[in-house]
Amino acid sequence: MICFPNAKINLGLNIVSKRADGYHNLETIFYPIAVKDALEVVPATGEKGIFKQSGILLDGNPEHNLVIKAYSLLKKEYNLPEIDIYLRKNIPFGAGLGGGSADAAFMLKLLNNVYELHLSETRMEELASQLGADCPFFIQNKPVFATGIGNVFTPIDLSLKEYFIVLIKPDIYVSTKEAYELVKPKTPIISLKEIIKNPSETWKDTMVNDFESSVFVKYPAIKNIKEKLYDSGAVYASMSGSGSSVFGIFKEEIDLSKEFQGDVFCVKC
Repeated sequence: MICFPNAKINLGLNIVSKRADGYHNLETIFYPIAVKDALEVVPATGEKGIFKQSGILLDGNPEHNLVIKAYSLLKKEYNLPEIDIYLRKNIPFGAGLGGGSADAAFMLKLLNNVYELHLSETRMEELASQLGADCPFFIQNKPVFATGIGNVFTPIDLSLKEYFIVLIKPDIYVSTKEAYELVKPKTPIISLKEIIKNPSETWKDTMVNDFESSVFVKYPAIKNIKEKLYDSGAVYASMSGSGSSVFGIFKEEIDLSKEFQGDVFCVKC
């Protein structure tokens, strides 16, 4: 059986405060977009299951992939058979798009369906939370206002279905740890929950990603991408998460594949 885990973008990201445990409280809006991986599971062809990954090459040991961890998590509680797993990566990693978390969450949903485990969404969200702070988002996969460390979700009424998203992933790596160290926490004057109630054309002046102020200084090429998206007609553009991906929201479909270096996607919202 096959499924197609999708990416997400951050609409705004405010670093509100630093916690006693060293993490940060934040507020952001997670919005799913149609940039997708492909994940397939089939009965094992040998005594032991295998994991094969294609597409974008991932760093690190394949055994540490979140897809494997999701399978192992369920196998501890249920009598799952050995399976062969095939993952084709199209979502850029280390880009603030949640690709690994999406793969893990969709693996839980896929196994739940294939083996008729009858897990509720709430239970799958509990399991997903053991794999990553934003993993539970991809269980319901709907726009949410996220708080805490990005793990407390409040559903919101938001649709961008009339728009197109252009997503740029430059060949630049931004350290999430360093991005957090450079940002100065502060309580936003206006909550993102209020900002998104206004027309998207007004977001440019009110919706910010706090990481941009420090990341743009160190990586001006990322800042240039955002500016170029606005020059190309975006009604709103921003870095997603701590970067390095940048997206623009457009009223009409536009081909910017020749305008940028790196990975370029244009998808309907």
